[in-house]
Amino acid sequence: MLLGLKGLRRYADRYDYYSESAVGRGRGLCDARAVMSQFGYWRDPLFLLASAAYALNRWVLKPLIPSPFLHNHFNDLLLIAAALPVVLWMQRLLRLRGDDRFPSWAEVLMHWAVWSIVCEWIGPFYFHMGVADIWDVVAYGVGGIAAALWWNRWSVASLFSRP
Repeated sequence: MLLGLKGLRRYADRYDYYSESAVGRGRGLCDARAVMSQFGYWRDPLFLLASAAYALNRWVLKPLIPSPFLHNHFNDLLLIAAALPVVLWMQRLLRLRGDDRFPSWAEVLMHWAVWSIVCEWIGPFYFHMGVADIWDVVAYGVGGIAAALWWNRWSVASLFSRP
């Protein structure tokens, strides 16, 4: 794809990285290609792993193992990793999300806050569904931090790399 300087800037603004292909050498930046790091939504490995772990815990481990952690908090750890990709995919379909980047820290934090309020305050106190438990909010947060570290591992790694 041949791009002028304006086209290259559009790609560079949209994606984190760009590189020049061998075809474009000698002609400046006329054949730059974007190295796209797109979020896979339904195909994201962390989403698939968290969803499988949730199903395994819910239908296999809980009936067999009488562990308070498995019964009370394990699935809460998986909430952000298992639910956020689906929500972001729906937002992308509705054009509420403008790109296919991995979830940002701000997106993870916002969804953690919304789900904490809905599941641990509005649900128990207004709809009498569930039980308000601060440890569930902590589990959502710990799982959210782990998921955000995974999704943003390249930017986190660059903070610790030598110049």
